[in-house]
Amino acid sequence: GTSAATRRRPFILLTGTPGVGKTATASLLADRTGYKHICVSDLVKEHKFYDGRDDELDSYYLDEDKLLDHMEELFKELDDEGTTGIVCDYHACELFPERWFDLVLVLRTNTTVLFDRLSKRGYSEKKRAENMECEIMQVVLDEAKEAYEQEA
Repeated sequence: GTSAATRRRPFILLTGTPGVGKTATASLLADRTGYKHICVSDLVKEHKFYDGRDDELDSYYLDEDKLLDHMEELFKELDDEGTTGIVCDYHACELFPERWFDLVLVLRTNTTVLFDRLSKRGYSEKKRAENMECEIMQVVLDEAKEAYEQEA
C-alpha cells in the first residue's frame, strides 16, 4: 500500500461537517498546487459504493469496503506515478487508514454560516439539525484526533 515514508508528493485529507467548505477549499488547494482533487462523496455516487439510502436523512448507506478498496488502488496508482499529490475531501475521516495521508485538516465554520449553507442546500430540518449538532459538538474534530496521530 501507499505510505508517507516513500511518497514523493503529499496526500492531504480535508474533513469536517457537511457545509464547512471542504470541497471548495480542496478544489482551490488542488488548483493552486497542481495536485489531484478527489471528492470522496463523488466517488461513492459515481461507483455506487453504497447499499441503499436513508430517505429520512437523504443520504446513502456507505459500502466502506468497496470504497476503501477502490481508493487503495487509486492512491497506489497515483503514488507509483509520483507526479502529483492528492487533495481529498470527505465528511468523515476515521474510516481511512492513517498511512494514506501526510496531513489531515479539519475545517470548522461559524454555526450561523453553516445553518445558512445547509438551508440553501435544501437539507431537511432533521438533517440540518443533525449536522449543526455535529459541528457544535466538534464530532469530526474529535474523530480526527482519535484516528490520526497529532504533531506538535
